[in-house]
Amino acid sequence: MEFNSVEVVGYLASLFVLLSFFRKDIRQLRIVNSIGCTLFIIYGFLLMSIPIIITNIAILLVNGYYLFVKKTS
Repeated sequence: MEFNSVEVVGYLASLFVLLSFFRKDIRQLRIVNSIGCTLFIIYGFLLMSIPIIITNIAILLVNGYYLFVKKTS
């Protein structure tokens, strides 16, 4: 079974999103999820898939809002 670089980015993105749900601290969850979203954005550009790009940019903006604008305790 061979993986190309595009698939590797997709699998890494999926892994980070999955790992984010194992975090108990909401801040850590958002940080790990943001890494996954960023990788999915890259993956979307590699595939030229607008739905993947738009969805993950939106999620990244929500995570950024809660991490930097509205700091939760």
